Amino acid sequence: MATTQILIAGFGGQGVLFAGKFLAYKGLIADKQVSWLPSYGPEMRGGTANCSVIISDTPVGSPIVGTPDVLVAMNLPSLKKYENDVAKGGIIIVDSALINEKVERDDVTTYYVPATKMANDEGFSTLANMILMGKLMKVCEEIGFDGTEAAINKVVPPKKANLIEVNLKALKTGYDFE
Repeated sequence: MATTQILIAGFGGQGVLFAGKFLAYKGLIADKQVSWLPSYGPEMRGGTANCSVIISDTPVGSPIVGTPDVLVAMNLPSLKKYENDVAKGGIIIVDSALINEKVERDDVTTYYVPATKMANDEGFSTLANMILMGKLMKVCEEIGFDGTEAAINKVVPPKKANLIEVNLKALKTGYDFE
């Protein structure tokens, strides 16, 4: 892997920044160079949120992701805003439970994961973000599943340690989704 640029986008409250932080810790654990840049609107819950993550074998010169290799779109406005920015040959992962439109491009690989529905069905309604991260780990070999548990242990605060197992279950649910 040289460099993988990832953009995760959705509404505030969907766990966009948490998902990005998880990926950043996975990169650090894999001894990679990492950048994590959160961005959200004036209102945390319900406003727009996105997170840029760069994982690289070489130092990261800028945290800005202008042409992501991977886009994880958690809502329709995010898909519409960033779809055309994805690099040719890139990956787009869509929460198809919330986005009923298809990606218009044919030069990217798209995965439709009904993550919000899956999270509700599995009893962890707030973890659609982690289901999508599980799918990302499956389809993006540069990310992979190695280091997942260590990354979750880093990103989940000690006072919420009871959420580690459910986060791991959500990741596995997304990873196993065909």
